[in-house]
Amino acid sequence: MNFPFFISKRYLFSKKSHNVINIISGISVVGVTVGTLALIVVLSVFNGFEDLVKSLYNSFNPDLLITVKEGKTFGDSEISRERIRQIPGVISFTEVIEENALLKFKSEQYIVTLKGVSNDFLYHNPLDSMLVDGEFILEKENISFAMMGYLVAYHLGIKINDFSNPVSVFIPKRTGKSLSTLDQSFNIKQIVPSSVFSVQQEMDSKYVIVPIGFTRDLLDYTNEITGIEIRLGKDADTDKIQGQVQKIAGDRFLVRNRFQQQELLYRIMKSEKWAIFFILTFIIIIAAFNVVGSLSMLILEKRKDIAILFSMGTDEGRIKKIFIHEGILITLIGTVSGLAIGFILCFLQMKTGLLKLGGDAGAFVIPYYPVKMQPADFLAVFGIVMVIGLGAAWYPVKQISGKYLHNRISGMLKSQ
Repeated sequence: MNFPFFISKRYLFSKKSHNVINIISGISVVGVTVGTLALIVVLSVFNGFEDLVKSLYNSFNPDLLITVKEGKTFGDSEISRERIRQIPGVISFTEVIEENALLKFKSEQYIVTLKGVSNDFLYHNPLDSMLVDGEFILEKENISFAMMGYLVAYHLGIKINDFSNPVSVFIPKRTGKSLSTLDQSFNIKQIVPSSVFSVQQEMDSKYVIVPIGFTRDLLDYTNEITGIEIRLGKDADTDKIQGQVQKIAGDRFLVRNRFQQQELLYRIMKSEKWAIFFILTFIIIIAAFNVVGSLSMLILEKRKDIAILFSMGTDEGRIKKIFIHEGILITLIGTVSGLAIGFILCFLQMKTGLLKLGGDAGAFVIPYYPVKMQPADFLAVFGIVMVIGLGAAWYPVKQISGKYLHNRISGMLKSQ
């Protein structure tokens, strides 16, 4: 057995002459355990929330979005639908027109983003699982229907499939010159809400989805569109297909994946996660001061042992390794314990929803804290805590020098 490791293990688990050293050693292990536990649990919860937010946005945002780099609209024949549909992995090609509009229902008014979509929007779209009321339809028997965000419907006080009270949609005329009357200033059409969806507050309070022909009539468009949404199969290679679509679209167009469509949001989530990681790392550094105290007191208690070992021929490096191993053992026990307890807590949360979100559970998308464990997080936490532990062990051990050992031996000889 490795000699320094053998001695350090005996020092760690044997009863010291000063009981306070045992207490400080125990506190050191508990401090590292709690810090590691907190770090892995918080990172896993952040992963869970990140996945939840992504799933919510992904149910509304397409895998790829094509827009024009300059201007707002382009012709629907400028990008070949057939060539893109032939790319393996592409399952939906939806032409889109987005424009701000004013909705009026009885005495209530509300400004929304009107999103006109072609029929492909209804195919393989995860938004149908986000409906809270109604049917996932846009046209039926030559009647146009609207799918509304939950907060839009709430502000207007709308009931679905109310054919006797349709919603009026107002969009300013592009060619109107006279503003003397409402009819001359706005294009006005009426539509019946068919369903209400709830995705995320930003979408719920903003979007109303209608057939693309309905939007074209309001805007006096012929073949103009503002974007093309492309959805891909589950196992499709998004980066590869994005490159292929960009090549087909040409330099005039911009093809963005889901990350690029919500780049600021994803960067903020990543920044928050790493900020919490560094904050909790500082807490672990503070906990590591217990390791420094424990080793410093142990070195003072074992001065006679150190001097005897040195006089028997043990070199300075091996003596230092004894106490470095001691610090590493304290850190290792605390780290492994923290990771194990954290894994168990996260597993229980994933399976049983042990910790609920505060307040009214109905106000949240899910009633409990989401958790997702990632092996990379466990490795990162293990690595950073062990490095901190090694640094904490090295600081008191570096005080042991040849001069110190010679002085201890001289003191022992004089006392005899």
